[in-house]
Amino acid sequence: MPSGFNLTPVIPEIFVALMACLILVVDLYVSKRRETVAYGLSLITLVGAAVLTIRDFSDVPVHVFGRMFVDDTMSDLIKVAIYLTTFGVFVYSRDYVRARGIFRAEYFVLGLFGVVGMMIMASANHFLTLYLGLELLSLNLYAMVAFQRDSPLATEAAMKYFVLGALASGMMLYGMSMLYGLTGDLEIGAVRSGVAQIPQTNVALIFGLVFIIVSLGFKLGAVPFHMWVPDVYHGAPTTSTAYISSAPKLAGFAIVMRLLVGGLEDVHAVWQDMIIILAVLSIAIGNVVAIAQTNLKRMFAYSTISHMGFFLLGILCGTPNGYSSAMFYVLVYSVMSLGGFGMIILLSRAGFEAEELDDYKGLNKKRPWYAFLMLLLMFSMAGVPPTVGFYAKFSVIQALLDVGLVGLAVVAVVFAVVGAYYYLRVVRLMYFDEPTEDDPIEAPLDMRLLIGLNGLSMLLVMPWVGVLFDLCNAAVGSLVF
Repeated sequence: MPSGFNLTPVIPEIFVALMACLILVVDLYVSKRRETVAYGLSLITLVGAAVLTIRDFSDVPVHVFGRMFVDDTMSDLIKVAIYLTTFGVFVYSRDYVRARGIFRAEYFVLGLFGVVGMMIMASANHFLTLYLGLELLSLNLYAMVAFQRDSPLATEAAMKYFVLGALASGMMLYGMSMLYGLTGDLEIGAVRSGVAQIPQTNVALIFGLVFIIVSLGFKLGAVPFHMWVPDVYHGAPTTSTAYISSAPKLAGFAIVMRLLVGGLEDVHAVWQDMIIILAVLSIAIGNVVAIAQTNLKRMFAYSTISHMGFFLLGILCGTPNGYSSAMFYVLVYSVMSLGGFGMIILLSRAGFEAEELDDYKGLNKKRPWYAFLMLLLMFSMAGVPPTVGFYAKFSVIQALLDVGLVGLAVVAVVFAVVGAYYYLRVVRLMYFDEPTEDDPIEAPLDMRLLIGLNGLSMLLVMPWVGVLFDLCNAAVGSLVF
């Protein structure tokens, strides 16, 4: 459709941004006894944004602002998933931040502005728009990591994250500038047309691709650019870690699709080799190093690295089925990760963080329901049938086999088996070890209901896997510039 000044596609972004500003102002006039007003308004904002996005769900790409912003099926689906995961993070966060004296409106406002950044990334059709969304998200993440100001671990994690994030952003800008020099345009569709006219052996093109791949590797936490992941996951408040590990991964998928598929698919043969290295190293090192971890948050950090490797395997296939598999995988992963960190938050209390593996000893004897939910989440992360995590891994491996990458499929299967060890170790501790103590678990009803739904979804979603995969196929099919 022709581009023009049409605000309809950006109404959800405008709504979330305005509500975030409103919450910040309203909090100034609310007494301490009504501090949950910001929390309630944040949830209402996410629900409202979901309604606005679904109401104008786009089957045909709509370009606005001089083709800098696009509203298509992929962006709408990613946005709805971002709202859902952020909603879950906020519900899990309420009692956790209150018990640690950091229940402030700014926490939820930072999360909402991060959502705006992710929404812009999902709809970016221009290098400047994409970079704007990425930096808006990143700046809020840095602040959320350091939100617990009295914690030396959080401060150190935020500094590392900020320095490496700034380095990655600089690399992305440098790569984009080289592509701009070659094509004379910043609009992703025009860049694709320009790149198609350039020989794949062009040195400047290869260098531009290298810088973009490196920056994406940093943002996704892929090996060898993963050094920030375990420190940030461990040092940040668990609620901030839950946020970082879920919704931004959806935005990461969007930025990979916009850049590598939307703009640079014609040089797939060049960037495929780079992605293969990142994917294999991430799967291997992530799964092997996770075995040595005794801290559950650090174990999940290395688990994230391995999952990003699996996600990249779908991307490197270079086929619609591969892209759909990658999208389905990242959707499933965001829900699994949210549930895993949700369990840590649930079992934690003031003065105690349930983040050591030993804290889960005998959980089945103390709280069999929560042990069962954790079992489902661990099985799904490990890819054990009949959970949805198994189908997510299977779809990626099938996509690899379809394009003849049998060796990569074998590597993926082998390290998936290796990775199953540390997930099943958590199950063993819960079901076969004696509990060390029996402290009460106090959690609000909404959190208990949501964590139950989160865990059970690993099984309950299976009858609708085909529908979800069809949605992913439609989303990938809408990526036409």
